[in-house]
Amino acid sequence: ARIGKQHCRNNDQETNGKSLTSSSSDFSDPVYKEIAITNGYINRMTRDELRSKLAEFKLETRGVKDVLKKRLKNYYKKQKLMQKEPTDGDSYYDYICVVDFEATCEEGNPPEFIHEIIEFPVVLLNTHTLEIEDTFQQYVKPEINPKLSAFCISLTGITQDIVDKADTFPQVLQNVIEWMRQRELGTKYSYSMLTDGSWDMSKFLNIQCRISRIKYPTFAKRWINIRKSYGNFYKVPRNQTKLTIMLEKLGMNYDGRPHSGLDDSKNIARIAVRMLQDGCELRVNERMHAGQLVTVSSSAPLEGAPAPQMPRYRN
Repeated sequence: ARIGKQHCRNNDQETNGKSLTSSSSDFSDPVYKEIAITNGYINRMTRDELRSKLAEFKLETRGVKDVLKKRLKNYYKKQKLMQKEPTDGDSYYDYICVVDFEATCEEGNPPEFIHEIIEFPVVLLNTHTLEIEDTFQQYVKPEINPKLSAFCISLTGITQDIVDKADTFPQVLQNVIEWMRQRELGTKYSYSMLTDGSWDMSKFLNIQCRISRIKYPTFAKRWINIRKSYGNFYKVPRNQTKLTIMLEKLGMNYDGRPHSGLDDSKNIARIAVRMLQDGCELRVNERMHAGQLVTVSSSAPLEGAPAPQMPRYRN
């Protein structure tokens, strides 16, 4: 890892001059002493002081105190380190693909119920412009439980008529892959998948591929779990990383209809934008290995996802 880049680390290390990656000699530079002193000073500021300081630098002033502290620390750190060495902007993903599936469900979540994906949205976030550049959304026809429960319809707003007219999962996946290829992801541009929690990939997509008798797609084997990144970056406990709470702590409101996969994905993208603005380098922190969910270390090399390909059928 390059010096001066604060990753959203999986462990709780502040960069107050403690060892981040290699030997402590990296931190012998007096600039790190200055940063540590500044951080101490910021820690003692009130919320109002933090807000007026942020306003002075024309930075976002919304959010809870911990968020404001982190934002200001990162700003100072970046300013100090930029005087020291210009950062190269090409060591990061060009795009982040935010995915938030909706799946069939029943009230009370019975353990034996098999969830099938019924909405496949993708929000394409450009990490250079911090704009949502494009979106994809298709509904999916479930095969095991083709009739949606009343609970599922009221939760997701997806009607029986919508899924009846939809394509089955392999066809929709093919369309997603085509859409991603047209945007040259994994060929011209580096990218990573991002989800809110680990379930979308490790559970919903995993189960769906078994139902559809296709192999798990390679491009979705590694992803950014934004809840983990958010918790580590802003130093908040796991139980405070629900989508609505993350938005609220950042001083934002939910836009759209909750549990619409596309609206959820857009709101997750808004959180990602704010985190990138606050100086977090969102990186892959989870992956699938032999059908199991595994944590990816924050010191692992940063690599983008491969160009998407349609997985083979299982026998």
